[in-house]
Amino acid sequence: MASLSIRDLDDAVREKLRIRAAQHGKSMESEIRDILTAAVAEAAPGTDLFSALTDRFTRLGGVDLDLPARSTPPRAADLPE
Repeated sequence: MASLSIRDLDDAVREKLRIRAAQHGKSMESEIRDILTAAVAEAAPGTDLFSALTDRFTRLGGVDLDLPARSTPPRAADLPE
């Protein structure tokens, strides 16, 4: 396992991390490890924009859209020859 040091961390950030860790019943080190692991997992290669947006809106309860009926039938595009 690797070891990591973080220099010049703002005192307010450190305090918020300490409180967050206490709320989750963990040490600060364990809480920071979980935060970093989750951050890297979200940015994993191969995650496309559609999947990311779907996941985000699913966690928020989703979105239902009323789509109006088409007034004209779809047609093929006219491409120049």
